[in-house]
Amino acid sequence: MDFETIAQIIAEQFDREPDELTEETDIIDDLGCSSMDAVELIVAIESATDIRIPDEAVDSIRTIGELVAYLNEHADSSDEDE
Repeated sequence: MDFETIAQIIAEQFDREPDELTEETDIIDDLGCSSMDAVELIVAIESATDIRIPDEAVDSIRTIGELVAYLNEHADSSDEDE
């Protein structure tokens, strides 16, 4: 999963331009992500990537870079779960 794809999804969810986002962008602090925003964002990302992100993982992900790393790490295992 590449950064640009995830940045595009996040930009759409938070009404931002993708080029404003970096791997260091903090989803909560920099984007003002509320708990409801987080749910909507996770649903959008799961739909786009077919990778499930459990609640405990969501709690530990702060930056876009961490999110991309998580998705890359779990991309192969999601195929095995089905």
